[in-house]
Amino acid sequence: MSARIAAAFYLPRFNPPANISPAEMDAGMDAGNYTFVLDIPPDFQRDVLAGRSPAIQLNVDATRMTQAFVGSEYIQQIALGEVNDFVLRYRSSAPPPVDLNLRARYNPNLEQSWFGALTEIINNVTMLAIILTGAALIREREHGTIEHLLVMPVTPTEIMLAKVWAMGLVVLVSAGIGLLVVVQGVLRVPIAGSVPLFLAGTALHLFAATALGIFMATLARSMPQFGMLAVLILLPLQMLSGTFSPRESMPEFVQIVMLAAPTTQYAALGQAILFRDAGLAVVWPQFLALIVIGAILFGFSLTRFRKTISEMA
Repeated sequence: MSARIAAAFYLPRFNPPANISPAEMDAGMDAGNYTFVLDIPPDFQRDVLAGRSPAIQLNVDATRMTQAFVGSEYIQQIALGEVNDFVLRYRSSAPPPVDLNLRARYNPNLEQSWFGALTEIINNVTMLAIILTGAALIREREHGTIEHLLVMPVTPTEIMLAKVWAMGLVVLVSAGIGLLVVVQGVLRVPIAGSVPLFLAGTALHLFAATALGIFMATLARSMPQFGMLAVLILLPLQMLSGTFSPRESMPEFVQIVMLAAPTTQYAALGQAILFRDAGLAVVWPQFLALIVIGAILFGFSLTRFRKTISEMA
């Protein structure tokens, strides 16, 4: 225990290395690969046995709010417990041998509003996109205006694109206003990354979410049915996307399945951009995934919409 060691904990994307350098630690936390990094100074063992109370630095990515609160307590208990056991093998009694220095990064005061406000923006974008698009289509069918569209020189694809464009634009503008006026202006929550890049990712997510809303509207026959269906779809999409609880704590099968959900990709890119100032070079896999998922959902929705129109005709 005489060399400088930085042990990385909780690596969601790959197996942790035995030791990492301070530079690798900073780069890993900036990229969101590490949630906790325990930095053990040189000559730690000698100072502990000499009773000098050396300091151990625990770096925490506080953008992961749940893990930051719970995990830091666990690591403190583990570190102090291990050191106490080590000391007791050499001395029968001793003062607390280690002073653990806790430093939370990105959210140094662990303010709930910093994390909660941005998370709610991400979750509400999905909810509004699905509900507004689906409700608009069902209302048109209930009031008979969908039949008026059928006699006009427009194709089902054009009708769907009009719904996607109109509702997506409303939600995109609302998300931008909420982010700039409410989150930054009223709540004074700092945003680390690029707002235009986040809104570009939001636009791709809205393309997928509005297509999903249209698909759900073709399955439901009334607003009450659509409301019940929305509950069954929205809750798993939001609870398993990684915004409320870490995906790495879920079963591996659930993690793999949820990679096909647009909310999972959107939550990942949103947190990376807004919390860690990630650029396009970092979040391009999520952008690409949203394009593919949106195209597939739009294709399924268009097929179902054409079938619904043919039944009405």
